[in-house]
Amino acid sequence: PDGWTCTEYHRDKLSTDATVKPPDDGRPMLIDFRTHPDEYRHWKLTFHGRHAHLSMDVDADVPILGDYELKLNSYDLGVDIELADAVQRLRFEHPEVGAVVIDSLKDRVFCSGANIRMLGKADHAHKVNFCKFTNETRNGIEEASAYSHQVYLAAVGGTAAGGGYELALACDEIILVDDRSAAVSLPEVPLLAVLPGTGGLTRLTDKRLVRRDLADVFCTTEEGVRGQKAVDWGLVDVTVPTSQFTDYVEARAEEVASATDRPGGPGIELTRIERTIDGDRIEYEWVSVEIDRGQGIATVTLRGPVDAPPADVLDLPSVGDAYWPLALARELDDALLHLRLNELTIGTLIFQTEGDPALVAEHDEFLASSWWSHWLAREIVLLWRRLLKRLDVTSRTTVAFMTPGSCYVGFLADILFAVDRSYGLIGGFENDDRRPATLRLTDLNFGPLTMPNGLTRLQTRFWGHDGVVERLEERKGVDLDAESANEAGLLTDAMDDLDWEDEIRLVLEARTAFSADSLTGMEANLRFPGPETMETKIFGRLTAWQNWIFQRPSAAGEDGALKMYGSGLRPTYDPKRV
Repeated sequence: PDGWTCTEYHRDKLSTDATVKPPDDGRPMLIDFRTHPDEYRHWKLTFHGRHAHLSMDVDADVPILGDYELKLNSYDLGVDIELADAVQRLRFEHPEVGAVVIDSLKDRVFCSGANIRMLGKADHAHKVNFCKFTNETRNGIEEASAYSHQVYLAAVGGTAAGGGYELALACDEIILVDDRSAAVSLPEVPLLAVLPGTGGLTRLTDKRLVRRDLADVFCTTEEGVRGQKAVDWGLVDVTVPTSQFTDYVEARAEEVASATDRPGGPGIELTRIERTIDGDRIEYEWVSVEIDRGQGIATVTLRGPVDAPPADVLDLPSVGDAYWPLALARELDDALLHLRLNELTIGTLIFQTEGDPALVAEHDEFLASSWWSHWLAREIVLLWRRLLKRLDVTSRTTVAFMTPGSCYVGFLADILFAVDRSYGLIGGFENDDRRPATLRLTDLNFGPLTMPNGLTRLQTRFWGHDGVVERLEERKGVDLDAESANEAGLLTDAMDDLDWEDEIRLVLEARTAFSADSLTGMEANLRFPGPETMETKIFGRLTAWQNWIFQRPSAAGEDGALKMYGSGLRPTYDPKRV
């Protein structure tokens, strides 16, 4: 509501109340994604030479929403917000860490998965966004192993059920204690009438290469599989007796860490992202968000740098998280998550940039020339990769404007290719003395900033059009005005100032008039042409089916499995196959 500034509300409530509830005056609670290890209530980070332990110890009395208890290391969005923060900090703040062990401080339980009471009580939008953020966090763990060479091991010292086993599946290796009771399971189908919502089915077959028939048995056996059978089926990598478990995990973590290229030395601190929310305006240092509630539109403005990059990449750590590409990425990521969870009726996001293209080009070249050789430059480029992927899977109509004063160069230009539509102004507006808009492609547009389908956005844009990307690569470093960019296929359309206002108005009004549900489905289907990967399966196929099933009466009805769970009563299932 207008005049409401509440950036600290969630954190303050978390520190004083056992249960976070909305304010008494009817305002919705603001879900805040900003946190710090000093504020964690559910995870503990410890360091042991070249490896770290990220230990799950969920405080049952601190759910993010509602009055449920987070028993047996079950999790909700609040638990995952801390996990995502920890994974990010390990990459930036601890270059000495080559392996991360995810384990549990609870006796005889690793993690019992997503909290069932939360799933039963949360509205559908929260469930969907919870699953999506959880998916993104698990994918981030896998990216940390593959690209940051910070390898994750799951030390499953007790039962891992549902989302708990899915957390283990995101790791490179799964070490299961052999105590004759600890098991891994995906019991969603037999117990809850839903599916493993964070990629469990896909990771079983595509990552761990579990045979289809065995996976079928596994996913319909609520008690799961334990011991040597879990190894034989490929569900875990090794089982270790209780007496040897701790020593084995420590030795294996050090062995893995010693084989990575993590450089050691000091990292950089990720300080708290500062923002203010004043009515319908959200302000960061480098990002502004202006919300038009009448039209359901948020305009996101990214500001370019005011200083050049360091003279040498070795000086980059001394700049820390104030370095412009890093600060901008963190702020934009926070803004996207805020809009996704807290502004459900804002259906269209408009992106625009403002700044000096020459300065942006200097930072872009600085990263392009060093990201493969310097650990911190690599982490910044990979953060942009994850950020743009988050934009790829955000269920909003996305539009970008290329107008006078913009600075679409290199990694910022990828925003034009990530959105559903992009429009450029030919020349300038009347009485506007700013330079005409241009677009410049660089090495980063043809390399590391790949989408969930494994392709660059240019490869995706021109899928099946032979030779187009190669011809565009020959134009790297050339400033293309709106007309030239449009002719090259890099914009949806370009128009002069006489047509701009009316044409853009019609585009936005038409979008607002369509069904939000049909737009979400249409956009998600159109964004990923080309090859299918594990990521596109998780977001495109599994998430869609999972969220459809979440609304079916067998799961979400008054007598459905989610409502009946723990009551001692049998759920009522709709037998019709749909």
